[in-house]
Amino acid sequence: MSRLPLIQPDTATGRAAELLGDVQQALGVTPNMTKAMANSPAVLAGYLGLSGALGGGALDAATRERIALLVAQENGCDYCLSAHSYIGANIAELAADDISDSRRGASSNPKTQAVLTFAAAVVRSRGEVTEVELKAARAAGLTDGEIVEVVAGVALNVFTNYLNKVVDTDIDWPIVRAHTH
Repeated sequence: MSRLPLIQPDTATGRAAELLGDVQQALGVTPNMTKAMANSPAVLAGYLGLSGALGGGALDAATRERIALLVAQENGCDYCLSAHSYIGANIAELAADDISDSRRGASSNPKTQAVLTFAAAVVRSRGEVTEVELKAARAAGLTDGEIVEVVAGVALNVFTNYLNKVVDTDIDWPIVRAHTH
């Protein structure tokens, strides 16, 4: 049971009601995570804003889902791992092997591997990547813009991981558990 209230769209008021309505319209569902965020409409608006902005960036949906899977695995967030396993398979059209590989930071595509390697370095070092890691990302073909988007994707997913762990958000996706490493 979630440790903070999940704001229901049918009882929400003001900005929270408006934002939850936007989520429902965009996704066809209102995930429990967004209901938890609606405790602070500013937080929900910020999340939706950054997520939406990254959707218009250089990294495609499948790559963003791979980053989300990696970060959820690294942080042991079952809610996000469940959500992104479902979204990865059903929206980004990742194969089951791609989902499994992404959780381990692996890909058979060299550029995707470079993204995941850099994302893993960012999350594991809490942003203190080495010059060697940054040069390796560039050498593998990542542009400066893509590097910045990887960092933003990691940060966005660390936020959702931490929020869902603090709240202990009820998982409303087919459940996938993080493996300990």
